[in-house]
Amino acid sequence: MQGTKIYQEKLFNNFQLSRRVPQDNFYRRLSEILDLEFLRNQTKIYYGNCGQKSLDPVVFFKFCLVGYLENITSDRKLVLHCSLRLPRRKHPWD
Repeated sequence: MQGTKIYQEKLFNNFQLSRRVPQDNFYRRLSEILDLEFLRNQTKIYYGNCGQKSLDPVVFFKFCLVGYLENITSDRKLVLHCSLRLPRRKHPWD
């Protein structure tokens, strides 16, 4: 089954990472101009109707894009890099 990531800020947490990321951050600016929502419809035919939900295809593509742009070839290093440096938004750029 095709998964969809839904990001929601914590209700009782005063710290919001999205407020701490500078407005001129490359990935923040990229997320404002690059709309990848079409990927869900294009990849829907490759997913079954039962089983566990997968990683959101938009998130997977963004991970691949970050790996390419940052020249990161290790999956573990890529996950660490993304978890430390990417802004969290209400839409699924995570």
